[in-house]
Amino acid sequence: MDFRVVLIAKPECHLCENARLTIAQVCGELGVAWTELSIHDDPKLAIEYFESVPVVRVDGRQHAQYRVDETRFRAVLTDADDG
Repeated sequence: MDFRVVLIAKPECHLCENARLTIAQVCGELGVAWTELSIHDDPKLAIEYFESVPVVRVDGRQHAQYRVDETRFRAVLTDADDG
């Protein structure tokens, strides 16, 4: 399965939990596939993102860091569908 949205996060991170909730809600409403990767499970991700989680990638590009703005996130997903 191809995932349009990837959340890079870590356990017990309140910012990650907030991002997860927003992503789950918006992706669920729009029928967009998403997945989560933990920096604890991948040494390369840990090196790259240790200080900057959560990170949200949409279609392979970084979309957000630390916080996910629901309006902006929804817009990037719906604009990508139109184009």
